[in-house]
Amino acid sequence: MEWVAKALQEIEKKGLKRSLREIEGVQDRVVMLKGVPALVFCSNNYLGLANHPKLIEAGKKALEKYGVGSGASRLISGNMKLHEELESSIAQFKRTEAALLFNSGYHANIGLLTTLTGPSDQIFSDELNHASLIDGCRLSRAQVSVYKHQDVDHLKNLLQKNDSTGRKFIVTDGVFSMDGDVAPLPELVELGRRYEATVVVDDAHGTGVMGETGRGTVEHFGIDPGEVIQMATLGKALGVFGAFIACTKSLRELLMNTARSFIFTTSLPPVVCAMAMEAIKILSEESQPLQNLRQNIKKFSEGLSRLGWVTQNRAPIFPLLIGDPNPTMALCETLLTQGIYAQGIRPPTVPEGTSRLRFTLMATHTEEDLDAALNALASTLSWQQHRP
Repeated sequence: MEWVAKALQEIEKKGLKRSLREIEGVQDRVVMLKGVPALVFCSNNYLGLANHPKLIEAGKKALEKYGVGSGASRLISGNMKLHEELESSIAQFKRTEAALLFNSGYHANIGLLTTLTGPSDQIFSDELNHASLIDGCRLSRAQVSVYKHQDVDHLKNLLQKNDSTGRKFIVTDGVFSMDGDVAPLPELVELGRRYEATVVVDDAHGTGVMGETGRGTVEHFGIDPGEVIQMATLGKALGVFGAFIACTKSLRELLMNTARSFIFTTSLPPVVCAMAMEAIKILSEESQPLQNLRQNIKKFSEGLSRLGWVTQNRAPIFPLLIGDPNPTMALCETLLTQGIYAQGIRPPTVPEGTSRLRFTLMATHTEEDLDAALNALASTLSWQQHRP
């Protein structure tokens, strides 16, 4: 196994070796790293629900009533009442006919794309789509055409040239996790209508964040939910774990019968379902967390602009491009010494030459938190040098 050590050395030589940071205590705006407090600006816990007392209470009650594990896959004996109730809550929240739970966004995207497509079908995929969509495309064995990021004209070109007789699908993130930009869904849906292609949206980073009531990028653009297939996760803005496909009743049935990542895995623990339902209830009934998040996005964006960094973010994701991996991680460590935890992102998560610090905001961040992050950046970065 000497090749393992050599492979690690090669990764380290490129400045791409990763390590794990251990968080002590709960996921919150402030965490402890090796006994030292740090303000977290790299969590996807956008609404601050990961340690919300209502979710904790819902979890305690579910533990007492349903126990710990589900015992089996959904199609054996692992389909419990809370799974069905959560799916009904999701469908109502997303305004779709039905929903089907998966154990993660990765499971959901792989299961969905391998169910929808086969060798005779065609997928048109944005070049910056999430890895789970890319892997789902590969596993589907469909023909895949990659269009330039958010380039509607390039996509139209590819659709016009396509002579496939099989089914066609346009696949995109709703909010792109590394850049914080939003897919041009209205244009994609229009192209889907014109060329008879179904639009699939990974709304993991849009659900709970985008739209007037946090229902996601589909709501943000006023698109009929019946015109697209949506995947989203429960582990980001909703603060829990797991994922789902929001879709028609017939597609739910098909996925349930053919999606291998659904069939061949133990179902989510019932306690997770109970907490996820409580998170959806909070998002549906309480507007303050989403309002707080949007105020923080506005303040942080204005603060970066004063530092010379132009932003147009509608999502709580702010990529500060550095370029090379080593200076990116050096900057990450420097900020950490000032109590600011913003993780450096390197290839293969992002393309070569685009390593960055990725700041993400939470509804629970205070004005003082944002000021602390902006002041640390101002004292650390040479903005003229690193301005894109």
